[in-house]
Amino acid sequence: MSRPHRVVVLALAGVYPFELGIPHRVFGSAEGRYEILTCTVDGGPVATNADFALTAQHGPELLGTADTVVIPPYDCALIEREPSPSVASALARIRPGTRVVSICTGAFVLAAAGRLDGRPATTHWTLADTFRQWYPAVDLDPDVLFVDDGDVLTSAGAASGVDVCLHLVRADHGSEVANHVARVCVVPPWRDGGQAQYIERPVPEAPGDGTSATRQWALGRLHEPLSLADLAAHARMSARTFSRRFHDEVGTSPGRWLIGQRVERARYLLESSDLPVDEIAVQVGFATGTSLRQHLQAAIGVSPIAYRRTFRRAA
Repeated sequence: MSRPHRVVVLALAGVYPFELGIPHRVFGSAEGRYEILTCTVDGGPVATNADFALTAQHGPELLGTADTVVIPPYDCALIEREPSPSVASALARIRPGTRVVSICTGAFVLAAAGRLDGRPATTHWTLADTFRQWYPAVDLDPDVLFVDDGDVLTSAGAASGVDVCLHLVRADHGSEVANHVARVCVVPPWRDGGQAQYIERPVPEAPGDGTSATRQWALGRLHEPLSLADLAAHARMSARTFSRRFHDEVGTSPGRWLIGQRVERARYLLESSDLPVDEIAVQVGFATGTSLRQHLQAAIGVSPIAYRRTFRRAA
């Protein structure tokens, strides 16, 4: 049996305790598939942003043994435009090809080290202006919960660390394992929309009851040819009002959200069933196998057959 995938969590000064524990909680619920270890830049204790310090069992040399490195967020007051010598030295130990993940302000560490130049990334929406000013070479998207750019992943604030870690479990081992981990952690396997739904905005003129109930209604009818008029009618709103409110709550349009949900459902069926591609397409509302192939290719860059081959093997 091969050794577990080693995840090394780098605790920086001012680390947020909640986010520091996310990799241990999520990856640690995957029934031995991961080994999770914590280190600091010098092997010594670090102060958290709470009223206590913590002592890790390892120093920066552990980063050179990692398959995945996670950098949790740290106190905003400690963010620096340039990496400190100790942080830069620690990051230099990471082997080429190692998967690197940041949560919230952890993206500043990667950007300061030049690891995000020319790449898409995200961080907490309240820090977007500062991030853009300091690191113009990074393609920042503050409206999403996380960005997966292959060997580098960045996520937004707090609970988005759960989202990105679950995403990695899903990518590594398939939906069945990720769904099990989500149930153990009592969190959704994935969340609708992006970070845009949490950005502070003026209160809409007529808030009404929102679109959540309609989204749940639609999820039970993905196989049907749902239109904007159908969704608006269920929500008892005009199409224009529904579209505006939907975007305010979810961060995307109803049409794009529907496509995303259909793609996610198709991925689950490709992983967990032997149904033909054309049958899966009908069940998720794409009508034809050709349409499913086009949408899956646009979403994740692979064909249904290639996706099934990869993730049925992983599962």
